[in-house]
Order: sequence, then structure tokens, then C-alpha cells
Amino acid sequence: MKKMVIFEPAMCCSTGVCGPSVDKELLRVSTVLSNLKSNGVVVERHNLTSNPLIFVQNQEINSMLDKEGIEILPVVMVDGKVVKTKGYPNNEEICSLLNITEDYLKASNKNEDKGCCDPNSGCC
Repeated sequence: MKKMVIFEPAMCCSTGVCGPSVDKELLRVSTVLSNLKSNGVVVERHNLTSNPLIFVQNQEINSMLDKEGIEILPVVMVDGKVVKTKGYPNNEEICSLLNITEDYLKASNKNEDKGCCDPNSGCC
């Protein structure tokens, strides 16, 4: 499976989905990444506030920041190659970049598939 890494600007928390006014794009990205994770696809996210060292250690990201400044963020890499700058990929781009179907972007129903929430199972 392909590996996606997102280098994000400084935010108040790891997802940016906090505070009194939530950015709808960050909410979409957080939801999609959560759904991907629940479906077995992990996308790394690095926030300049909480993990600045990784921005320094990644030579390509470090060089981009030196040349273009933080306005280049977010930067999206797939398998070590920059595929998008200055914005998050939309859902179709995520599917294309990771070579997955749109089903991966939906919430997983794994618990339902196992019958855990069956009223007769005794676990709910």
C-alpha cells in the first residue's frame, strides 16, 4: 500500500479541529483520515507546532520551507514524493493518490459485520 504523509502548518492541536470556529476543510480531512484508518489505511500527519523536528529532518520539506516559506504548507507526499502543496487533496485525489476506492473514505462498519451490536449478542 502507498504511504501518504501530510506536513501541515502550525495549528493549536494535532488535527486543527479545535477552538470556537472549526475550519470545514480541516474537519473534512480529519474525518476522511479517521475513516481511512478504521479501514486499515494510515496517513501520517505532521503539524509544525507539535512535531517541528520532522520538518527539519525531511530534506525536501526543509528545502521547500527555506525557499517558499510556510505558505507552501500543507505539503502532501506519497511514497516520498511531493504530490500537492498549499492545500489538502480532495476525496477523489486521495483515492487516486493511494490507489483505493471511495469505500475506504466511508466509516467502517466492522463492529456491525462481527455482530457485536446484535441485540442478542449480550455485548451492547
